[in-house]
Amino acid sequence: MIDLDPHVLIIDDDERIRVLLQKFLKRNGFLVTTARDASHARRILSGLDFDMVICDVMMPGEDGISFTADFRKTKETPILLLTAKGETEDRITGLEAGADDYLAKPFEPKELLLRMNAILRRVPETVPEPAKPKVLSLGPIQYDMERGEMWQGENIVRLTATETQLMRIFSLQVGEALSRSELVEKLGRDRGQAQERAVDVQITRLRRKIEDNPKQPRYLQTVRGAGYMLTVD
Repeated sequence: MIDLDPHVLIIDDDERIRVLLQKFLKRNGFLVTTARDASHARRILSGLDFDMVICDVMMPGEDGISFTADFRKTKETPILLLTAKGETEDRITGLEAGADDYLAKPFEPKELLLRMNAILRRVPETVPEPAKPKVLSLGPIQYDMERGEMWQGENIVRLTATETQLMRIFSLQVGEALSRSELVEKLGRDRGQAQERAVDVQITRLRRKIEDNPKQPRYLQTVRGAGYMLTVD
């Protein structure tokens, strides 16, 4: 984790939950700011940057899914969604919107803390000017393995924390097929079909950023019966 205490924004219309989470996370070394709804959160975000956002899905007005999708257009800050819905499709919808993880209510605070720390560990740290960076070429896309950064020309390609983790995993095993279960394990997620489906969602999102035609991928390929494989030029 980073040296400074991570700063977390909690967005939830339930004041009781906001207060409880704020007290719990402060006791565990986090700086915490709270917002009562999406509109309130946007006003806070206009002047502050955060290391993570924890957002309730079911809120009056704009819900957490809509907020996440809009937030993801400009920010890559990790987002963990809190949802009362436990169905797989609802969780997948959250991941498709850009969330890094989800946690169904009711939950144990310790589990929330474990998930938060797992997400923060996946956020790439800034690597100061490596002497000889190893760069992978994917057509017009360049991926710097040392920095964990992706570039298209002079423009950086924004990656979420999970997408960054996936690129690190694939770049270390170029040309090797990795199954969904292997990817789930390397991402530090719980095993199960729901998490494997979540990997499919993340792969789809990543393809949109590196492929000319995501539906016919050239670099992040599907290997029938084996999983996914990264190839380079």
